[in-house]
Amino acid sequence: MIRPAQLWRVMHINIVLLRNGLDEIVFATHLFRPLRFLYFLAPWNWIRRVHAPRGVRIRRALEQLGPIFVKFGQILSTRRDLLPDDIAEELALLQDRVQPFPGAQARAMIEKAYGQPIAQIFAEFDETPLASASIAQVHAATLPDGTEVVVKVARPNIHRAIRNDVSLLYYIAGLAERYWKEGRRLRPVEVIHEFETTILDELDLLREAANASQLRRNFIDSNMLYVPEVYWPQCRREVMVMERIHGAAISDIAKLRSQGIDLKMLAERGVEIFFTQVFRHNFFHADMHPGNIFVGPEGRYLAVDFGIMGTLSPSDQRYLAENFLAFFRRDYRRVAELHVESEWVPANTRVDEFESAIRTVCEPIFERPLRDISFGHLLLRLFQTARRFNMEVQPQLVLLQKTLLNIEGLGRQLYPDLDLWQTAKPFLERWMSEQVGPRAFLHNLRTSLPIWTETLPEIPQLLHKTLEQAVSGKLRIEWHSEELRQMRIELRSANRRTVAAIIGAGSLVAAALVYGLDGYAPAVIGGAPLLTWIFGALGVAFIATALRGER
Repeated sequence: MIRPAQLWRVMHINIVLLRNGLDEIVFATHLFRPLRFLYFLAPWNWIRRVHAPRGVRIRRALEQLGPIFVKFGQILSTRRDLLPDDIAEELALLQDRVQPFPGAQARAMIEKAYGQPIAQIFAEFDETPLASASIAQVHAATLPDGTEVVVKVARPNIHRAIRNDVSLLYYIAGLAERYWKEGRRLRPVEVIHEFETTILDELDLLREAANASQLRRNFIDSNMLYVPEVYWPQCRREVMVMERIHGAAISDIAKLRSQGIDLKMLAERGVEIFFTQVFRHNFFHADMHPGNIFVGPEGRYLAVDFGIMGTLSPSDQRYLAENFLAFFRRDYRRVAELHVESEWVPANTRVDEFESAIRTVCEPIFERPLRDISFGHLLLRLFQTARRFNMEVQPQLVLLQKTLLNIEGLGRQLYPDLDLWQTAKPFLERWMSEQVGPRAFLHNLRTSLPIWTETLPEIPQLLHKTLEQAVSGKLRIEWHSEELRQMRIELRSANRRTVAAIIGAGSLVAAALVYGLDGYAPAVIGGAPLLTWIFGALGVAFIATALRGER
């Protein structure tokens, strides 16, 4: 049952939408559609009001509704193929221009975190934020040694606001799973759980600092991506201090062109960086919207905001890589087989039918430039195909899917003719060659060598003891298996049923034979020999026992 606080939140959401002139959204829902006439009878609607453009109204409503709704707007802002231009442009402002909270309040939070005046930590601190996002905002500062840094401060009371909205999402997801016919397949509760874990991790700035350090280490010698340094002595759970970087926003195409940066190369590097993180490092930046990516004068990516990072299991990595390569080669049967092998679709799925459905969806997208490919349309068609074959949502892949959408958005902005497939294919082929074949064998040998050198000296002694026990008859081999134990129980039960059936049938035959012996009737009851009744009763009893055991 919905709690009063959740019910109030639902009402508050609709009040915010109405306040921002988005009544068409409120009264388009089944819950409020019958009350539409009351809204138009309200006195404040008798006079025609001048509204801001719809994109501005939507952005303001999302800002007022809080961080989860801002996150939703950020994701939508990268999908320009799904939104009108005016709405997409306005939602892009949510990347780093969310309404800031007062700088004096940020100063007070920092002093509380450090337990001392801010002047003892920083030589300078600018109360005017450089950027403000849904979870935190960033201020410029200078360390006592003159190093330029940025200070990231979590929004006040952010934990409570997020937990309230997440609890409402859990309630809605639970209803969907119970009453919506697609609910079990799409597993909305698990998806919300993944989202909750991700966003709560994002609130811990110490975790974000650790993510930044790991990503910096992964690309320390790279000329494609630069990750700023973390200053650990100044980091706290709600405050993070990092090196300040200077570069052009990746969405500022005019400035990038004026600096002579090759946009085609930049777009291809973005794809390679993504696949390197996913398949080589298994640690990827999962919030790559334009507000978090800058470009240095030399054309190198500069990343910020490491609150959301993703990882995959080795099996998911392998299946994804093989799926991508099979797509690139148009081997749709292999794609279908991989989905069955990975249990993303039920084991009884007919591979030939699934292959045909995938071909119908994917064949039109190849050998076309990125600007002519609608990934939104592709995902919609794949979703329809998945529903046909009872494919379940994979919550562990949600972040990866989101990041792929962000990559597409960046690619569209930088170089509309980028061939995403041809850029990624050589990388994936190289990665797969490292996972199988001689190179993979040598890599595994190198990895296992330290363990082998440690255990190898013990092997002769263990072998000698085993052989000695075998010769003396003391060697015992025990195989414990729950499946085998269950099979033994079932076999014994089946044997007992078989014996009972045989005895029962034999008894009935004996009863018939005794009844047919005319001259042999030492005792007669009801016109039949006594032994006929005895054998008949035994036969019925044993057969009943066999049938009862079968049930």
